[in-house]
Amino acid sequence: MTNAESFLYNYTPAGDILTIFISVILLILMYVSYIKKEENYLTLRKIPVLLIFASVADILIHLLIPMSAEPFSFVVYALYLVYYINLILALYLYMIYIKYTMQVEIFSWGKTAVFARVVLVLAIIAQAAAPFLTGTGVATYVFLDVYTIEIGIICFMIYRSREHVYGKILWGIIISTALAFLLMYAQLFFGQTSYTAATFLFPAIAVLYLMHSNPYDFALGTVDAGAFEDMVAYNFMKRQDFYLMSLYLHDFEASGADMPRAIQNKVRYYGEKLFRSSQLFRISGGHLVLVFDPAKNPSYEEKGQKMLDTFYKEYETHNIDYKIVYMASRIEISSKNDYLTLLQYLHAQMGENTVKFVTDEDIIEYSRHGYILDELKDIGSKKDLNDPRVLVFCQPVLNTRTGQYDTAEALMRLKLPETGMVFPDQFIPLAERHGLIHTLSLIILAKTCAQIKKLIEEGYYVKRISVNFSMIDVREPDFAAKVKGIISIIGIPFEKVAIEITESQNERDFLFVKERLNELRDSGIKFYLDDFGTGYSSFERIMELPFDIIKFDRSLTVASGVDVKTETMVSYLAHMFTDMNYSVLYEGIEDENDEERCIAMFARYLQGYKYSKPIPIEQLTDYFVKS
Repeated sequence: MTNAESFLYNYTPAGDILTIFISVILLILMYVSYIKKEENYLTLRKIPVLLIFASVADILIHLLIPMSAEPFSFVVYALYLVYYINLILALYLYMIYIKYTMQVEIFSWGKTAVFARVVLVLAIIAQAAAPFLTGTGVATYVFLDVYTIEIGIICFMIYRSREHVYGKILWGIIISTALAFLLMYAQLFFGQTSYTAATFLFPAIAVLYLMHSNPYDFALGTVDAGAFEDMVAYNFMKRQDFYLMSLYLHDFEASGADMPRAIQNKVRYYGEKLFRSSQLFRISGGHLVLVFDPAKNPSYEEKGQKMLDTFYKEYETHNIDYKIVYMASRIEISSKNDYLTLLQYLHAQMGENTVKFVTDEDIIEYSRHGYILDELKDIGSKKDLNDPRVLVFCQPVLNTRTGQYDTAEALMRLKLPETGMVFPDQFIPLAERHGLIHTLSLIILAKTCAQIKKLIEEGYYVKRISVNFSMIDVREPDFAAKVKGIISIIGIPFEKVAIEITESQNERDFLFVKERLNELRDSGIKFYLDDFGTGYSSFERIMELPFDIIKFDRSLTVASGVDVKTETMVSYLAHMFTDMNYSVLYEGIEDENDEERCIAMFARYLQGYKYSKPIPIEQLTDYFVKS
């Protein structure tokens, strides 16, 4: 019996049946799993279909040959073509998949496409002619030559992509392809072709898992935020220390654009090569975190500095703003799995293009921040307008026409059991970020109205007290109804309350402000444009809104005292507003020079530390006069 005949009669259908069933399972998994339908994935999905056709053809070949009078019948030949052409096409698609997925640059795209198609056509022609050339109807050896050539091309493509593909993924594909190659020739050693189609499953399964079901990003080798939290939980359970390095590039956070290839290569190199037992996590579009075991990397400080030096050089080339944080694991943070929130907090505190090494003081401050946030959430959930933790402070405002204090600005403070007094810069950004500011604003309004009522009942003259509201408040659809409701329930005249709103910075917010103020306009409530001089609103927009008082920001007050041109400009602006029946209020009055200058610049009201620091609202009796 010749070798060719042994391939026919040593055949067992087990390999092809196994290939059919596994291919069907793969197709089912591809169908029921959510996988982004990119072009490379659609290419991969065709491979199991081709293997099913090839395996069915191979089974039919070996069923028909013993029954055929002629060893080389037309039907057998047609099945041979179906079998081998489907296998060749599967290899071709695998080659195209590697090209697209790993972004292999062998030639220009046009030359690569021509090269791949020429190889495919020559392979099919050689395979179709093989039975006539051998005279036996067995085309195994020709296919092996084609198979070996195409595997060689695939291996070369994988090698060319090594610089921009994560190493573990690369080795997973290399090993699966090598095992398929070995199985192909191992079966031939034993006079078999039963598992030829099955060998194609190895790389297909490997790329399906590594590229589409695996959490690794194939370019950077990163896994996601969920994997990071799993890692923290596991290390906490095992009482295993770790060290992390965080890189935040906000340009890619907002745009969703890919990082430059040079930065990707550096990130992957340091994540994969520089530290032992390390893992890189991509928390969001522009946030990467590298974690490693410090016990296995005793020189990590030196390596960390090397990373910084490299990054500084890349910054000079790309000019991409960054924030970098280095820190060792902390038991109190690990127990709450709170590193991502901690990093967000640190990023908010840092300037652009800065590096921070986390200290004990940072952790203490963050714990305080966490406690404040918990208290804010509790205040927000209870919605108690008399919540004792929220205090109203006021800064009296001097009326230049009467020389008396008859108005004031209400300011927000917190007084918490564990921290005592908390100032606005520590909690207002936090409340805004977590959607808790609106409840605080309503509490301040309610407490301010209650104190106005008390002052009036005690005989004090109160022209008005203003309350600040943010754009988050104004966006609430029932904002006007809630404001009216609180004032009405407490029972004071609406004109005793003023609402301060900062200049809107976009068209959408401007429309919100316009709609809400118009809803309140007829009630008698007064409106302040806060921080004039710091925003972007045009005079046209200001005149479209029913403002009564224009508050010139402290920066204009200060600038007018050091520069004659600025003083002239500010004076003209104030004069213009006065002529248009707006009242002008200057903030930031520190001394008599500020006072005299601003009075000369058409000031109707003056506010600042010259008159008073913010005081509890109950102490307004020290400034307001009785009617």
